[in-house]
Amino acid sequence: MIYADKVNILIKEGEGLTVEFKEHFTSRIDEDLVAFANTKDGVILLGVKDDRTVSGEKLTNDLKARINSVARNCNPPVQVKIKQFQSVIAIEAPRGEEKPYSCSSGYYRRLDGTTQKMTNHELRIMFQENEKISFEEKTNKSVSWKDISREKIRNFLKEADISIRKIIPQDILTSLSLVQKGRITNAGALMFASKVEKIIPHAESIFASFKGTDKTNIYDRNDVKDDLLIQFNEAVAFLKKHLNVRSEIRGFDRFDIYEIPLDALREAVVNAIVHRNYAIKGTSIYVRIFDDRVEIENPGGLPDGITKRDFGKSSVRRNPIIADLFHRMGKVERMGSGIERMRDLMREAGLKEPVFEMDAFFRVTFYRDPRYSLKADRSQKGGGGKEIKLGEKLGEKLGENQNRILEIITNNKFVTIPELSKMLGISTTAVENNIAKLKAKKILKRIGPDKGGHWEIVNG
Repeated sequence: MIYADKVNILIKEGEGLTVEFKEHFTSRIDEDLVAFANTKDGVILLGVKDDRTVSGEKLTNDLKARINSVARNCNPPVQVKIKQFQSVIAIEAPRGEEKPYSCSSGYYRRLDGTTQKMTNHELRIMFQENEKISFEEKTNKSVSWKDISREKIRNFLKEADISIRKIIPQDILTSLSLVQKGRITNAGALMFASKVEKIIPHAESIFASFKGTDKTNIYDRNDVKDDLLIQFNEAVAFLKKHLNVRSEIRGFDRFDIYEIPLDALREAVVNAIVHRNYAIKGTSIYVRIFDDRVEIENPGGLPDGITKRDFGKSSVRRNPIIADLFHRMGKVERMGSGIERMRDLMREAGLKEPVFEMDAFFRVTFYRDPRYSLKADRSQKGGGGKEIKLGEKLGEKLGENQNRILEIITNNKFVTIPELSKMLGISTTAVENNIAKLKAKKILKRIGPDKGGHWEIVNG
């Protein structure tokens, strides 16, 4: 039920999956009414411009009759609720139980913040299983309002450029369609729970960098069990950390250019988050960086009803609510053009187009430019092509773990002992013993304190 305070919140949050602004009434609101009926409970706010400015609209008996007439002429009719809130009229349109709904101009649906006309193919895809409740929409009995983080809500509002002075979690999550019958949904927990890993423990992302072109030697790893926005930001940070960057001077400005366009990688990460099948336990989103390529993978192949032939042509979200939240933050394209955008960005960079694979997982592979891909300081090559370990280069015969410690420090002098332990697959005590031996050989030394200092390889 819409109330005055909620209308103000909806206006500040802007248009989205369940909110549409109209400056004035027109009979074409029937398209929005059937779109909400086909997709999710929504509200049309008359008297509000696209830029969130309130222009005002007055609810007269004549206007109320015209709105009801438009709703009744939908097929099947849409049952609407109409109410005036100061200078704004709210028209509530519930998700229907007799899908699909149509109006005089056809069938429509909501996708992020727009109403789109549907093709016959999309009708079959979207409505063949309309009775099922998706994982993101199910309420989660393990989460209560005390588990919701105001700080995470604040971060979301900042990313979405929404200004709300007083944060009331119940009002904000309700307006974002993250509450059903007073209970928080899985989507709400994935986005705003203080400790996501305790509520939905399998909702994690794993990032790994490998030495070489297979999974034999892991170079760096980061497991992230937190909300979806943090998973996105950590994925991008990990990619930036392990990809090469070069600088170009254009006029008086310097531009940093990553060997794979960052926008293409961000698009792939968002795609993995938005299309992941969160109902599948025991697996994760993966970002893997090899010497010759980057792979980004998520559980769940193509959504039901989409074939490989349709891939990239039909815009169907497995998790439309999560997609809407990322769209509000400006991290996903409104019209579902992400696949073609990845292809365009790689072509523009003079790189091979990304390769998409679809089975139980969805995987996109970006191939690195051979001119920039290999880290020059990971190893040295002898005349015969044999890898010369760093210890040999320094005139010392070292154990495998000691050589790997030196290689990791060469690329990250701030690496910690726990991080080394995770990368090498040995205990922290074993790491400390190997470091002590390297110090005794005067190959490695510590600059500064344990916290805030860094490692330095002597004559390395």
